[in-house]
Amino acid sequence: MSKIAVILVNYNGKKYNDSCIESVLHSKVSCELEVVIVDNASTDGSLELLCDKWGSNGQVTIIALKTNYGFSKANNAGIERAEKNGAEYFLLLNNDTEIAEDTIEKMVRLQKKNSAIVVPGIVYADQPDRIWCAGGYFSRVIWKPVQRGLNQKDMGQFAQSEQCSFANGCCVLLSGEILQRLGKLDERFFLYYEDVEYSLRARQKKIPIWYCADAVVHHKVNGSTLGNERPDSAYYITRNWLLCNRIYMKYRFPVFLLYFILNRAAWLLIWLLTGRVANALAAMEGVVDYRKRITGQYSKNSL
Repeated sequence: MSKIAVILVNYNGKKYNDSCIESVLHSKVSCELEVVIVDNASTDGSLELLCDKWGSNGQVTIIALKTNYGFSKANNAGIERAEKNGAEYFLLLNNDTEIAEDTIEKMVRLQKKNSAIVVPGIVYADQPDRIWCAGGYFSRVIWKPVQRGLNQKDMGQFAQSEQCSFANGCCVLLSGEILQRLGKLDERFFLYYEDVEYSLRARQKKIPIWYCADAVVHHKVNGSTLGNERPDSAYYITRNWLLCNRIYMKYRFPVFLLYFILNRAAWLLIWLLTGRVANALAAMEGVVDYRKRITGQYSKNSL
């Protein structure tokens, strides 16, 4: 019997963890199931609660990191532990989600059929008839990642499973074979754009990405990062966007750079006009650190 590990990264996710874990453990799967929770040095007491409630559960493994190492490194730690425990499939899942009981089974089935990275249909938890992501793709010129169906009412317009080009990191299924070919997540990114980089790496290695229309995930959007309007987020998005596209766009990078300058200039103006000076300063620091080739955690990180 094959084994799948569901990797959950927790950082101050006290109000989300239990419902997510319970939904995973209620899954109807034909393979052995393990949940690996990686705590990124939480300060809200969520690690203690996790240990109290789930520490004695034989299907749950808890890894407590002493430092907040970011999304990529925490997921990699979870993958490494799961590999040692004999897992052949790895579902990276945000802890601010709940999954349908047949989601994992359907994703694994599609993965076996197409030897692909697989992503599910993701809907808003508080509006389950509204789509958050039905697979994704990259725009032609600047390779901007686009979530298909974002904010659309679900009218069955994405009812067919099909190949796409962007795997949103909220929920993504990898096989051991794919990990061998692609490697793990790039830890330079810390937060944001690690899924973009991984998708572009898959394109480079000619590994397909498939959207599984029958698999459903309910997402409490921005629950894991407290929104994307914080100074930290402005910094990571700015720096990592530049870093990711420099790696993969090659001769197209100057074209992207023109768009990037216009985009960030518009946001700087918005932030300044709305009194969010810290966001503007953080974004500018992101540019400076990119030029200095500084990666990893933001020196003023507060997430």
